[in-house]
This record gives sequence, structure tokens and C-alpha cells, in this order.
Amino acid sequence: MASPVLFFSLLPLLLSSAAAGEKTTHIKLYWHDVLSGSNPTAVRVAQAASTNTSKTLFGAMIVIDDALTDGPDLKSSKLIGRAQGTYISAGRDTVQLMMSMNFVFQGGRYNGSTVAIMGRNEVFSAVREVAVVGGTGEFRSARGYAQARTHTLDLKTGDATVEYNIYINH
Repeated sequence: MASPVLFFSLLPLLLSSAAAGEKTTHIKLYWHDVLSGSNPTAVRVAQAASTNTSKTLFGAMIVIDDALTDGPDLKSSKLIGRAQGTYISAGRDTVQLMMSMNFVFQGGRYNGSTVAIMGRNEVFSAVREVAVVGGTGEFRSARGYAQARTHTLDLKTGDATVEYNIYINH
């Protein structure tokens, strides 16, 4: 039977060997959240009794199927995938979202692969960080983080374009 001391002394070596075959991929893309118009990509599906009187829409749950593009202009940029999932307004005093979404890549090198994103998004902060908690295909067992920066936000409609820089270890 192996000694626990031997196991724990070799653990850093084992972990570094497993990580040696990993690579880090950086992807920059734009997330387009459209709540307005006749063809929205983000739809409120549930809310608390007090959501409509809350200054932060606390308790609202939104389901998304948002376009992911290679540039900030939805109409002229190349579609590279979809962001599918939900976000919930989870802040009572400030606009904070609990985000859970899959970035599903369509076409190109990452066609069919996904990256799972989850975390807290304080909307009016200049830079927000959320976790990469998994993935499929090229990004199987991914981990890492994504930094979000608002590119545009229409306060009347809620429509937003957000730049994401994703750092994926896989």
C-alpha cells in the first residue's frame, strides 16, 4: 500500500504532467442581446411578484438564444455561433445578473464545439469576469474565464452588445 506522504509529495508532479498537454485558446467575440422588436433573442419567461416595481428588475429570468459575431455590428459582422441559456436578475440594489449559458460555435475550426459560461455579471462595471466551467468538442473539459465589456447598451430597450474575451484551457 502506497504511503499518503508519498502520494502528496508526488501530487504536484502528477498535476503538472496532466496540465503539460493543455493549451490555452483566446477567442474574442461579440454577444448581441436583443430584447426589442418583433424577433427578440432574449425573452423574459418568469419573474417575482415585485419584479416590475424593482429598480433592478430583481427576480426576472430571461432565456436567450443570442447571436455571437466576430465584430460589434450585428448586421455586418460574421455570425460565429449562438449564446444559449439563461440569466437571472439577482441583485436587489444593483443590476447584477447570474449568467448560465453555452457559447455554441457554428462553422470554422470550432464548429459544433461549446464553451459553458457561468457567473455573476455586474452589468454597469467596466469589466466583468465570469467562469468557463466546461465545454464540448474542441473544448471538452474546458476551464478558464471570460472578461465581458459592454460595447453598447440601449437603456430604453435593454438591447446590448457585449465584447467577450474568453481564455479557455483545454
